[in-house]
Order: sequence, then C-alpha cells, then structure tokens
Amino acid sequence: MSAPKKIALFGGTFDPVHLGHLQLATTAKQSLDLDEVRFLPCQISPHKLGTSPSRGEDRCEMLRLVTRQILWAVVDDFELQQAAPTYSYQTAEAMAERFPDARLFWVMGCDQWESLPRWKHPERLAAKVEFIVLARDRDPQPREGFSLHVIHGEHPASATKIREAIASGEKMHPWLAPAVADWINKNRLYLPVG
Repeated sequence: MSAPKKIALFGGTFDPVHLGHLQLATTAKQSLDLDEVRFLPCQISPHKLGTSPSRGEDRCEMLRLVTRQILWAVVDDFELQQAAPTYSYQTAEAMAERFPDARLFWVMGCDQWESLPRWKHPERLAAKVEFIVLARDRDPQPREGFSLHVIHGEHPASATKIREAIASGEKMHPWLAPAVADWINKNRLYLPVG
C-alpha cells in the first residue's frame, strides 16, 4: 500500500503574494517532503475584518503567475467561492472531504501559532491537519492535541510595505516576482484612489 499523499494548505490574503510566501512554501515542501502545497487565498481574513483586500480574481492571478513553473504548487479558490469570512477549520474539513486519503498539513507563521487558541474552533482544525509552523527567532511551544512540525527560515517581505511602496510610486519591488509586479502595474493595483 502506498503512503498517503501529503498536502499542505497555505491560507492567507496574498495581497500581494510575495517571495516570502514562496520561501515559506518551499521550505515546508522540502522539510516534510510534501507532494503539494495548495495556496488558498481568502476573501477577508477573520483576523482582519474591516479591511478590504484587492479583488480575489487579481490575487488568484498573481498566485498563478508566480507558481506556474512550480509543479507542486496549486492555486485553489475554494475560500473565494464561500461566504466571507471563511474560517480555517471549515476549509480544513472541506479539504478532508475532497482528499479523504491524504495527510493534510496547515502552513503558518509562529505568530499565528501563538494566536491559534483564539481562532474559531481550533480543535476542529487540529482534528484534520498537522501544523507546519515557521520559527524565526524562537521555536513555537507544543500544544496538547495539536500535531506540530517546526521549520526554520527568514524573509523580510511584508505585503503591507509592498502596497505602501507601490502607492508611493514604486514600479518594481525586490520582494515581488517580476510577473507579479507587471500584473500589479498593468492593473493599477494599490495606487491611491483619485
């Protein structure tokens, strides 16, 4: 009998997707010998209610542009098709139904791991996935009932700083893949209104 397929779920706003996201996905893929990393852009993060990200179609297209040469990367618009906000446990349960024979993982940063007890139904999420947590300056602490895999890496990228730089007139940014920067410029994303 063959080993179950290992699929990592990587949710986020990806507004825009940047090289830090790719580095985290690549590190997770290599560290745990994953078969697939599914990028799942959300409509609105439940942790950022009151904010308004760019259109889901634009964020999906930027993800497709940056991952088109990466065989193990999949862009999945599942959360964009749901009523907002979508909670992580709901996505994990839907993916467990879609991939019943797979071993599912959830990719996150250390700050998210620390806030996880405040998420909606974290125990339901933990029942479906193993957590891959990026440690930067310190290792995350284990949590009873939660399967934890720690990976290490560092990237300075910040979507907020990228948006601010573009709004101030920058056309290219060192944290963006050129194809993503071109898409942003062509579609005039993140520019001040007026």
